[in-house]
Amino acid sequence: MKKIIIPFFCAVLFSVPAVAQKKDAASAKTEAVKSKLTSKEVIDNYFKALGGKDKLESVKSVITDNTLSAQGMEITMSTKKLGNKFKSVQSLMGQQMVQLFDGEKGYFEQMGKKIDIPADKIADLKKGKPVDALAFESTNFQNVSVEKLDGKDYNVLTSDKGSFYFDTATGLLYKANTKEGNMTVKSYMTVDGVQFPAEVDAESAGQKINIKTTKIVINSGVTDADFK
Repeated sequence: MKKIIIPFFCAVLFSVPAVAQKKDAASAKTEAVKSKLTSKEVIDNYFKALGGKDKLESVKSVITDNTLSAQGMEITMSTKKLGNKFKSVQSLMGQQMVQLFDGEKGYFEQMGKKIDIPADKIADLKKGKPVDALAFESTNFQNVSVEKLDGKDYNVLTSDKGSFYFDTATGLLYKANTKEGNMTVKSYMTVDGVQFPAEVDAESAGQKINIKTTKIVINSGVTDADFK
């Protein structure tokens, strides 16, 4: 099976990794103006739009089933999360690729070959949570601007972590540009009072991927044994 998915990109896209800002030249946007909101207010509004911070923090485990479309192929993916641990299994034509992090270390495995997660990525993964959005911290962003993107206004949080576009009307994250890649959230779905991305377009290392979520289970069906 050809390696068409960037494992680390899929795992930490929402974890705000410490990378340089990456501009998306393909999107039409106007010159940025200073926002009236602080970074804390933007992130607080985001948490509220997702269901409230208390509700997000009450999620201890998540099982997510996805369908990924890339290079004319369709891949199924199932991911389990518990605290900062995760295991993702991608399947295509009888072959599997596994991504696993047990809270301390992890690996990528494909076609019998296993590669350890790079040591410089472990610190970020240890900060992971079942709900990726909780990785956002206002102290990471000193600048907030308003930009018009694809005909709508967005509050943009920018720092050496990357650029993140939040819809001024809904408060929801719409787009993220990081070194790992770019992603656009096309729609959300609500599960037990919490909003999760339902469809995402992502691009990394020249690979374009459409990710559709087919099922999400909260606080059920995951144990520590899943990450051994």
